[in-house]
Amino acid sequence: MSDEIREIEMIAESIERGDDPYVVPDEMLIERDPGQPVNKSLYAQILHMKMGERIKLALKGNRDARMILVRDPNRLIQRFVLQNPRITDDEIISVARNRNLDSEILRKIGEHKYWPRNYQVKIGLVTNPKTPIATSLPFVNQLMERDLRQLAKSKNVPAAIVSHARRLLMLREK
Repeated sequence: MSDEIREIEMIAESIERGDDPYVVPDEMLIERDPGQPVNKSLYAQILHMKMGERIKLALKGNRDARMILVRDPNRLIQRFVLQNPRITDDEIISVARNRNLDSEILRKIGEHKYWPRNYQVKIGLVTNPKTPIATSLPFVNQLMERDLRQLAKSKNVPAAIVSHARRLLMLREK
């Protein structure tokens, strides 16, 4: 593990313990009501944060902050967002469907013990072209027939997934 990654892991551990020096505005930590307007400058504020502040926000931030940070160019920040205890199934579904994320994040979602139990997460992972084949292939077996039919016709997923969906359809029709 590189020194930078080790340092980031140490920062994350100190944030988890609560003995970190990083200050993040309270409005980024408190969940807002769905009807309340989003602060337009939230993205700009996060853009100007130091690494430690972004890590803290990823681990403890509200939904708006998590949805911005999950697209952070730093993969470790994305991973810390997934470790946030307040992340919801709806957010995980959104992340699983996001075609701009790194395959490592999609793999982590697929390997999680709870998230793949949600059918929409399975669909999101299987239909996302960036999901590693080894992660998405087992979920194809668990899809309903109508979703298999769509998958078998899809041009946006790897050929191995399409052919597996076709094979399953043929077996189920027998």
